[in-house]
Amino acid sequence: MTQSLATHHPRRWSLRTRLLLSIVALFAAASVIVGVVSVVALSGFLMDRLDQQLLSATGRSQDAVGGDPGNAPVPPTPTLPGSSLDFRAGVQGPLTVTAVVVESGVLAVVVNADGNLEQLSAAQGRQLAAVTANGVPTTVSLGGELGDYRVAANQGNVRQLGSVGVVVTGLPLSEVQDVLLQLGLVIGIVSLAALGAAVLAGALIVRRALRPLERVAATATMVTELSLDRGEVALSVRVPEPDADPSTEVGQVGAAINRMLGHVASALTARQASEEKVRQFVADASHELRTPLASIRGYAELTRMGKHDLPDDVVHAISRVESEAKRMTSLVEDLLLLARLDEGRDLEKKEFDMTRMLVDAVSDAHAAGPDHDWSLDQPDEPVTVNGDAVRLHQAVANLLANARVHTPEGTTVTVELGVTDPETVSITVTDDGPGFAEEFQTELFERFARGDSSRSRVAGSTGLGLAIVKAVVAGHGGTVTASSVPGRTAFRLEIPR
Repeated sequence: MTQSLATHHPRRWSLRTRLLLSIVALFAAASVIVGVVSVVALSGFLMDRLDQQLLSATGRSQDAVGGDPGNAPVPPTPTLPGSSLDFRAGVQGPLTVTAVVVESGVLAVVVNADGNLEQLSAAQGRQLAAVTANGVPTTVSLGGELGDYRVAANQGNVRQLGSVGVVVTGLPLSEVQDVLLQLGLVIGIVSLAALGAAVLAGALIVRRALRPLERVAATATMVTELSLDRGEVALSVRVPEPDADPSTEVGQVGAAINRMLGHVASALTARQASEEKVRQFVADASHELRTPLASIRGYAELTRMGKHDLPDDVVHAISRVESEAKRMTSLVEDLLLLARLDEGRDLEKKEFDMTRMLVDAVSDAHAAGPDHDWSLDQPDEPVTVNGDAVRLHQAVANLLANARVHTPEGTTVTVELGVTDPETVSITVTDDGPGFAEEFQTELFERFARGDSSRSRVAGSTGLGLAIVKAVVAGHGGTVTASSVPGRTAFRLEIPR
């Protein structure tokens, strides 16, 4: 529930969504303001016109109760009980309300649709009698079918009684209210239609406006997909010139990204140059060290194998010189191989039988470590791969040597060959030794990396074996991964066929 609310939080909305909602909100607010102002203005205009009509109707009401009827016929009209007060019909228009308030009571009538007078109820008469006699129009609700009325009350002479009373005249507000209601409906329908059009137009405008930003993001995404960690990097990706115009906000972002990519490209070029120098130095030094190391080993072997009567300590020293010369030779060869692999050299691609290569590698491992249990699990049919058989054999041999050196006697080491898919083969080397620490896994394939004491070391190592494995597999376009828990350590190579 919390995650759902966080997902819908406005701060997590995209810029496109926020812009579109802002446009719609502004348009809706403008529509409401225009609608309210229009209704209020028209209401004031209609009320003013109705008040003018009410002023004229008030004069006719005065004539109806206090003026001279002349020769006009007087049809039967409602009368006030206990008095001779009555009204003349035909003076006011339909739905006009007239009331006379005198000491003896209130007589209130309304002109019906046929032009005849109908007397109002006592309650309606009391509502009209309560209007202040100052001639100012006011609104009164008479209820029932009559509804709201605009009324005005004035004092005047009542002809039949010969006394002064209050004459109240009212005109219906129904027409004004109907006009305002229709106007409100029209404004509402038009506003909704316009709002829908604004949503569509706003979506198109926002999408068009954000296209440069999308192209800038696409450029940044392309950069993230480049392999920048090692090797020669040609960082030629840039934001297109039209999207890097500093006169616009998006252009400022694009220009800033281009400047940043320029700095990154310069840094990568400098890093590549430095790596090339170091790699060339390692290659040259390794190459140059091979000859003196071979001489040291040769003279040590010649002295040891000669018929010389040497003290035991001298013999031991010479054997140590020969042993260390061998170790340094192995280290130099590994460094030279890594330097060549980093340069993309020393790999020959041709088709060979992977199953036969693994048989040879496991046989060699068994001869070097007879105290371990070695097993090979592979398909019955040959599995061919287009690659460098010598280097892949060296990679597998390094994994087997790693398992032999860092596990105790009696450990079972299993090599499994599998076909992941028609285009990929996998080699998995598994042992049931003590394993290595989890924190060491991140630097396992780095050069000169050594495991901690959890993997007992019965022999020294240069720390380059797994680095060579990674370099060889990477040179074939494959990947190498490792996982370890106490009792099971696995290295998995995946190589394109």
